[in-house]
Amino acid sequence: MIIMIAAVAQNNALGKNNELVWHLPNDFKRFKTLTSGHHIIMGRKTFESFPKPLPNRTHIVITRQKNYHPEGCIIADSIEKAIASCPENEDAFIIGGGEIYALGMPLADALEITCVHHDFEADAFFPEINTTDWKVTSEEAHSKDDKHLYDYTYLTYHRK
Repeated sequence: MIIMIAAVAQNNALGKNNELVWHLPNDFKRFKTLTSGHHIIMGRKTFESFPKPLPNRTHIVITRQKNYHPEGCIIADSIEKAIASCPENEDAFIIGGGEIYALGMPLADALEITCVHHDFEADAFFPEINTTDWKVTSEEAHSKDDKHLYDYTYLTYHRK
């Protein structure tokens, strides 16, 4: 299954200047739990935003740069080639950024969204989730607390 995973603000904001604009420790834990042991597909800028490759995951980086070969990564020049690099019958996760999510939306089977209940100024956005194509199959709300400045909800969508 191809799963897109993202933390998305109410206004579909993802981040600004290649960084997240909020800090939700529980969302990081959920991301790690869901993606560990799997292939993760991302754009070059998303990959370069990490201090180091994420442990226990196979990184597939989509780039048009011909001489881009970070150690230990699979390189693809299209979303289709990135998906084809993943083992069949195993979950693979598309993890961003905005352009890659837009390319992945028609190819995804499921969405794992953390909806951050706030609007943010951003330069990267998640594509609109068309409710004629997607159905919420799981929902788990969380209130802000001393470690989380914003209310947030985990939403799982499956293609109708």
